[in-house]
Amino acid sequence: MGQVTGSSISWHSANHQQHHKLARIIISNQEFGPLRFHQDGTFHISILEDLHFGENAWEPWGPRQDQASIKVIETVLDAEPATSLVVLNGDLITGQNVLRENGTHYVDQIVSPIIQRNLTWASTYGNHDSDLNLSRWDLYSREKRYPNSRTEVMISSFIDEAGITNYFLPVYPSSGPTDTPLLILYFFDSRGGFDYVFQSHKALQNWVHPRVVKWFKQTSSKFPDIPSLAFVHIPPNATLVLQEEGVNPHHQPGINQDVPLSQQGQGWCLDGTEGCDYGGQDLEFMQVLIDTPGLMALFFGHDHGNSWCKKWDNRVNLCFGQRTGYGGYGQWVRGGRQVLVTIDGLKEREVDTWIRLETGEAVGQVSLNRTYGEDRYKKVKDDRTCLDCHQP
Repeated sequence: MGQVTGSSISWHSANHQQHHKLARIIISNQEFGPLRFHQDGTFHISILEDLHFGENAWEPWGPRQDQASIKVIETVLDAEPATSLVVLNGDLITGQNVLRENGTHYVDQIVSPIIQRNLTWASTYGNHDSDLNLSRWDLYSREKRYPNSRTEVMISSFIDEAGITNYFLPVYPSSGPTDTPLLILYFFDSRGGFDYVFQSHKALQNWVHPRVVKWFKQTSSKFPDIPSLAFVHIPPNATLVLQEEGVNPHHQPGINQDVPLSQQGQGWCLDGTEGCDYGGQDLEFMQVLIDTPGLMALFFGHDHGNSWCKKWDNRVNLCFGQRTGYGGYGQWVRGGRQVLVTIDGLKEREVDTWIRLETGEAVGQVSLNRTYGEDRYKKVKDDRTCLDCHQP
């Protein structure tokens, strides 16, 4: 145990220096205004997910992983210079591996490349962002030290029962008043993980809370004619159903290696106890997604070996991103999903999306339009990368 403490002190010292470097950057940043489309009528989202920073800081491979993850972020953002917003879509940190004293400090490393490029970000939290030594509230507080963070909390709940990152962000025209947005971005906390500081190591429910569903229904009803996109870490059960129906590599390009995938409600029973395959607790959430006019796509992560999109009920596109970090399980090539929204495309309720890999290559380019699922695309290769090996 003494070894862990000693190593963590040296890591904290290095992290402290990094934070001061970031502080100098922040001083030069002006406050960021509301999200707006570019003058050319585009709005570009770079999604980074499953970063899993903070694994085994007391061993050489832990910090090496984090540095490799930072390099992925830098490569993706440099290859996508038109990025309007970065979305950190859950599992920023591997909570079970960090120390309580400095676990949230990994946020500083994660957002450093974003801040250096004068970009802003919005987060959802994943199941690994809650654990014995890591609190969602503390993670949020660390984020909000930076003016670049657009992450919000719009639902207050007793002991965080509804999660933290439940909110929406409007996106306005490139200039003019902010009366009516052109696009709404919704963010949901699918919770999960384990209770912070409770010695029982109590598991947390891993689905979007009913209070959030009610809030979403009420909020989206205020914008019935405005197109929207949504983000959550754990995919809803409908994604598993779509996977079981089949994922065609030419019609829904992307890797499909996590079979079966892990969905909201996995491991829970209908009565709220643990020990079942699936308890159906996300049915309300799925229903309101389908019933929301203008919702074009829901983006999620969690399953590192999946990166496809598939149209659900001929309405909402359900899309995995691309696992970004070198922490966590699996050796699938890292990267980040890109989402390009255009004002012209919004008229048809369509967006373009692709994966930008750590190699700099763009793969899986598709248009989420009326004929998605019928159109034919190039198959995405199942490439692998790791710190101490070469790709096969």
